[in-house]
Amino acid sequence: MNATHITSLSYWEQSTFIQADIIVIGAGIVGLSAALNLIRLNPNKKILVLERGVLPTGASTKNAGFSCFGSLSEIAADLDILSEEDVLSLISMRWNGLQLLRKTLGDEAMGYEEHGSFEVFTPTQESLYKRSIQLLDQYNQHLKQIIGVDQVFQPADQYIETFGFKGVKHLIRNTAEGQIDTGSTMNALLQLVRNAGVQVLTGVEITSYQTANNQVEVQTPELGKLSCHQLLFCTNGFAAQLLPDIDVQPGRAQVLITSEIPNLKLKGCFHMEEGYYYFRNVGNRVLFGGGRNLDKAGETTYSHEITPLIQNQLNTYLKEVILPDVEYSVEMRWAGTLGLGKTRLPIVQKIEPGVYCAVRMGGMGVAIGSLIGKQAAELLMNQ
Repeated sequence: MNATHITSLSYWEQSTFIQADIIVIGAGIVGLSAALNLIRLNPNKKILVLERGVLPTGASTKNAGFSCFGSLSEIAADLDILSEEDVLSLISMRWNGLQLLRKTLGDEAMGYEEHGSFEVFTPTQESLYKRSIQLLDQYNQHLKQIIGVDQVFQPADQYIETFGFKGVKHLIRNTAEGQIDTGSTMNALLQLVRNAGVQVLTGVEITSYQTANNQVEVQTPELGKLSCHQLLFCTNGFAAQLLPDIDVQPGRAQVLITSEIPNLKLKGCFHMEEGYYYFRNVGNRVLFGGGRNLDKAGETTYSHEITPLIQNQLNTYLKEVILPDVEYSVEMRWAGTLGLGKTRLPIVQKIEPGVYCAVRMGGMGVAIGSLIGKQAAELLMNQ
């Protein structure tokens, strides 16, 4: 199938770069994973991935690099709105998604490290800690069935002094979580997808689409009108811009990273306040993000600007709790866009004939994204 004739494009450009049987919108973990599985399931199909940013726009290149499946307080929060069956399904999908990503790319290419994680509780969070501890034995049993590891969650107050925290009363350790180099992971996935024969074009924005005569036409300012048999939206937090009826809202996630800190005491991933705050070591630096709960309405935005309200809170926690009495500077600040909704369950579905979506990663895209991309590819191939 050919794109509508555009005088600014040559025959070679049209025949080589923009012919497609399937167009995938979004070059994040989900979109690239979907494209990889689509080309593997049917090598004769032409798969085109379109990404409006020069780099993936949403969360895949802006996240904290947590390879996690949920702290106990996050599990407790999910249980408030989901059945236990759905919560266990989510945990299983996150775990299996991580293993799929590791198998696909390899730990070295991802910069994968498994130092475990810790959930941090301050003295004002005693009730949250007690609820989390009440779930510990039960979810250790569930996790043994899901991942085959005994005693994943463990009380770990003895590490508070080791990490040099102040104003922290309790820690709960998760022995099975890890962390990745986000940039290396996405670069490796992009190279793998391109080497498999998928065309990936960046800087191309889809402004509208329509279906007619068993085809889907998408409109772009850069390339004009393109046609395909099937269109897959993997735009996560941006999904509602072209799919207004779907339950996905953007959630801005603000992040900072420090200078290198000699003899940094902490290593691993750390969760606070039901996952609304999170930090980790990146070598000898500390990456710290979160604070969306301070202004949920204001953070329901597509903007990637940072705000004084949240950055000031990050600064305070960093100085008073995480790195007290430590010399450091903040070298970078940035923001990304999460895909959120009424629940954290992903949405993989047919929108209308020829049009599909795989969105709403619920802030767990690193963990769940590759599996959701695979499920989306299988959905398209079964139509």
